Amino acid sequence: MRRYAAVDLGASSGRVVVAEVGPGTLNLHEVHRFANVPVRAGGTLHWDILRIYRGVLDGLRAAGPVDGIGVDSWAVDYGLLDERGALLGNPVHYRDGRTEKVSSRVPFEELYARTGIARQPFNTIHQLAAEPRLGSATTMLLIPDLIAYWLTGEIGAELTNASTTQLLDARTREWDAVLAGGFGPASKILPPLRRPGEVIGPLTAEAADETGLPPGTPVIAVGSHDTASAVAAVPADGERFAYISCGTWSLVGVELDQPMISEEGRRANFTNEAGIDGTVRYLRNVTGLWLLQECVRVWETGGERVDLEALLGQAAGEAPFRSTVDADDPVFHAPGDMPGRLADFCRRTGQPVPETRARIVRCVVDSLALAHRAALQDAQRLTGQEVDVIHIVGGGSRNALLCELTADACGLPVVAGPVEATSIGNVLVQARADGAISGTLADLRALIRGTQRLERYEPRADAAVPAARAFARPAR
Repeated sequence: MRRYAAVDLGASSGRVVVAEVGPGTLNLHEVHRFANVPVRAGGTLHWDILRIYRGVLDGLRAAGPVDGIGVDSWAVDYGLLDERGALLGNPVHYRDGRTEKVSSRVPFEELYARTGIARQPFNTIHQLAAEPRLGSATTMLLIPDLIAYWLTGEIGAELTNASTTQLLDARTREWDAVLAGGFGPASKILPPLRRPGEVIGPLTAEAADETGLPPGTPVIAVGSHDTASAVAAVPADGERFAYISCGTWSLVGVELDQPMISEEGRRANFTNEAGIDGTVRYLRNVTGLWLLQECVRVWETGGERVDLEALLGQAAGEAPFRSTVDADDPVFHAPGDMPGRLADFCRRTGQPVPETRARIVRCVVDSLALAHRAALQDAQRLTGQEVDVIHIVGGGSRNALLCELTADACGLPVVAGPVEATSIGNVLVQARADGAISGTLADLRALIRGTQRLERYEPRADAAVPAARAFARPAR
């Protein structure tokens, strides 16, 4: 039996999970959790990266001796280092508005043809185009790579996260020299690529002292984009499955052996992201539980504690599909008065305005179920890949109402779980690299099916699911 620490950084919190892994065994327990609270200063929304790193160090100290450490986080955001290796200011949050008026140096049709990455205003390539510190930088490190650098002193870019930057050639899986060259001398800031399973390096003496761990403890590259780790932990049996990695975002898609880059895929905003063992995550980014998280945050601003479980129970009793919104409308992108924006959207589109918290929650969950259906239908149409079952992993798998409504909307069974998919994918890649377990991605998924609790939701024959409403989006 071997022990591994997964450092899992999310948009609202970070945590360290310790797993005991061996043949036929996979046990996890969370040892530390800390808030990840962005800070607005000087008109810019930043990540408080030193507070995040402090949480990582405290979590690794709580973990105790481990045989490996892996770090994953959200995608696209980065820190810039100067020639001495010092950080040039706090990383900017992808929800900051700095990229809203940035026009790409390369037509999007060409960007998609080269990278296979869907249009998102916050993609790293657009952030760099709006970056005032670029001339002073010698290295760009995505968030998990920055944490790994501080732990080990080693510089690199893990492939699954690098693929989200819109700077990676989708076919060669190397940095695209033409796109990187568009930044002139700054093209040299892109670090060497590393693959999941590679040992990044041992803890530095400083990091070992801060964590209480032996200096030789290895930090291992995992699927450092949290969705890559989560999809690796989808407990699928066979190939005819779709996945929804459901948290702040819902990443809805299928797994492919090769990128699928087509004009139809570009128009449908499907992306080709690198996965574990050479797989491709062909998916669409759908705004997920961010809508609900932001509602709860607003409701709790005055010090009130919101019981989300009770609210979901009340929402289940509300009339279905009374009011729905386009979850991906830009009006919902930034932090702010989400309940008010949801109400305004319904009012503007001639629908009943959800006037209670339960109805607002029902509006959000109904809207997400319809968005899941639309993305799944497009994924099957574009790839020709038939789907027999949907796997929902991550925090959204605990939301029974959302899982049931997704099954109803898609007309397919939903298998929910594991909740800890990202951490599981993280530690299993470590364990396989370390020799504690062996096998293919299918073997790792079989271990998950045999050790983790899963729930199954069948589509209800009497469920009345309407066709999705057509909403016009404001011009950007």
